[in-house]
Amino acid sequence: MSNEEQLLKRPLYVFDLPENLLSSLVLKTGREIASPPEVIETPVPTSNQDGEATATSCGLCGTNSITVEEQRAHVRSDFHRFNLKRKIAGQAAVSEAEFEKMLEDMNESISGSENDSESSGDDNDPLSTLLRRKARIINENTESPHQIPKIGPGRAPIIWYSSPILPSTISLGVYRALFSHAEREEVDYISGLQSSQLKAKPKGKPAHIFMCMIGGGHFAAMVVSLAPKNVKKQGIMEREVTVLAHKTFHRYTTRRKQGGAQSSNDSAKGNAQSAGAQIRRYNEAMLMTEVRDLLASWQELIDTAKLIFIRATGSANRRTLFGYEDAPLRSHDPRIRGFPFTTRRATQSELLRCFVELTRIKISRVDEAALAALAEESKKAAEPPIVKPPKPEAPKLTKEEEAQILHSTQLTALIRRSKAAALLSYLTTNKLSPDFQFHPPNHHSPTLLHFAASSNSPAIVSALLTKAGSDPTYTNPQQPKTPFELAGDRATRDAFRVARAELGESKWDWTGARVPTALTKKQAEERENREKADSEKEEKARRQKELEKLKQQEVKNPAKGGGRSLASSVVMGLSRREEEEKGLTPEARVRLERERRARAAEERIRKLQGK
Repeated sequence: MSNEEQLLKRPLYVFDLPENLLSSLVLKTGREIASPPEVIETPVPTSNQDGEATATSCGLCGTNSITVEEQRAHVRSDFHRFNLKRKIAGQAAVSEAEFEKMLEDMNESISGSENDSESSGDDNDPLSTLLRRKARIINENTESPHQIPKIGPGRAPIIWYSSPILPSTISLGVYRALFSHAEREEVDYISGLQSSQLKAKPKGKPAHIFMCMIGGGHFAAMVVSLAPKNVKKQGIMEREVTVLAHKTFHRYTTRRKQGGAQSSNDSAKGNAQSAGAQIRRYNEAMLMTEVRDLLASWQELIDTAKLIFIRATGSANRRTLFGYEDAPLRSHDPRIRGFPFTTRRATQSELLRCFVELTRIKISRVDEAALAALAEESKKAAEPPIVKPPKPEAPKLTKEEEAQILHSTQLTALIRRSKAAALLSYLTTNKLSPDFQFHPPNHHSPTLLHFAASSNSPAIVSALLTKAGSDPTYTNPQQPKTPFELAGDRATRDAFRVARAELGESKWDWTGARVPTALTKKQAEERENREKADSEKEEKARRQKELEKLKQQEVKNPAKGGGRSLASSVVMGLSRREEEEKGLTPEARVRLERERRARAAEERIRKLQGK
């Protein structure tokens, strides 16, 4: 196993790094970006040789980014968002130092604007609040008593290190929030990381951190020791989080389907008198009491905590934690931090996830092939775009072509609906040829007779051949086939043979049209009647056979109570059915059968409803 695999086979714990890795860490300059574990990072230069800004610079804020990821972090920062809102309001952008001064003068904290992924008690945008206060020229010199310290705008939340014992493509990252203020101001991240190791601490009670979240009626707090427990699982020693204390509360305080806490709505619109509003006010007061009682009972743990991580978005939530008499949490405490990543609903499992995320070393692997591909893409993006030539305009149709398209549409509709009389009338009225060809050309069925044959419409075929005089010898250009060869059923083919018998052999080259021998209408009807009689005879024989089988079953299993036998019931049903269908046309028989099935279905539904 290689040295890299040996070091990285298990997640690295920030406060317990291997000695050889810790002593070899080197701070990476210009690469303090917030990238997730196992991602590919691609540095891109910020300016060319002439000093012109490239795609990774921000013209609004006047900043240059070392990498694309750093530029993305800047775009998501409060500093960039504030300048963007000022530009929309028609005001000039401010520098980073001016923005930090405004934050110090603002009563409301902007912490949590990027870190809370769930709805909290106050829905107001803190940046909008800052803009409104700036517009009213209200400058307060006192810092907010409820403010939660936050990483400065434009500063990435992760510090990156490299090591000569690891490949040059691998970087290790640690959250900036784990360092003290002195270490962060002096930029002494190497010694700060070394001094925070558990082995560097004197023997005794290990350090711990306090974490809490509040929002939307949910509260969760936890005290976690920085010294994990070593537990043997399946023969392998693994680290487990040591939780010294934990507690969660939940109260119904958020207005359903409308969002926002009840206190926020009361402040904006006055006190609502509904039962739900009164319940939510009571629950807000109870939640505040429960949280403050818990913090008072954890006073000693909070006072001795090395770091304090808090997520409390909204003035109502911050008032619950800060600014009251004998409050264990003080807003000016240098140990307080906000969570430097997105968090979810305040639960115990979410706090555990946040602790693991904070204390686990981030690993970034830079792929050289990806760097080359990105450089190639940037080069292509810098090239001027290729202007595609405009598409040529479709030629305008003449009046004759428009008329042909209209006729083609009407004729195809009549053929599909088998409207033979209407088709002949349309041809006569518009003085069209019986061999009219469709426009645009239909290579499979170019003529009316071809289309009628392929649509299996014997009535249209007979009308076109015997009354309109269509040519059956015309072949389509795609595959030289006559209309007869496109017919898909026997009735349509018989229409061609009957037309041959009625028109005579001299009318068309029937052999060239590939039409078989002539067939008179009488012969066609006799054949149909004969086939119908044969089918009825077969059906009758089948029914007789079924009746005999039923009679044999009745002999073996006679009906109890002298009731009617199954065979006699079937015979009576069949005879009644034949009597009803006597003298009906096929269409009438189909309608009668449909009505029978509908009645049977209604009867089944009625029986099911009766159950």
